Amino acid sequence: MDSLTSYNPTTYDAPLRHTMLEVHQRLLSLYCALIVAEQLTYERIHGRIGSTDELIQLLLRDPWFTWLSPLLDLLLRIDQLLTDDAFDITHENVAHLVAEVRNLTHPSIEGDGFERAYYEALRRAPDVLHAHFHVTRALQTEAA
Repeated sequence: MDSLTSYNPTTYDAPLRHTMLEVHQRLLSLYCALIVAEQLTYERIHGRIGSTDELIQLLLRDPWFTWLSPLLDLLLRIDQLLTDDAFDITHENVAHLVAEVRNLTHPSIEGDGFERAYYEALRRAPDVLHAHFHVTRALQTEAA
């Protein structure tokens, strides 16, 4: 009976939590690099964005930036898994989210929407390429 009462879910899910924290951190860096890259391109065409508030409004509403929404959605779901006690960090949850990250961060010249825009961002922004490398490396580490 003692062994049942000494069970600590935090100990059980520590490796899974570490995996998701690493993936989340790398994905967040990628998201930030993509925002900067898109902002620079947007400003070359439309002029300077005057404030952080204006940038946030553009991120939320302007078609130029809306292709980034799937990445933000995935980041928010990973964050919710990590911070909300209502969600268990299980192998199934982690595997599902990692598969989503892999699928989403797969650029394609022939793709539509995110895949194509992501491909273009990787080609024009070295910081995005660098962040992409770190995401794929974190995913390889997770698979090992």
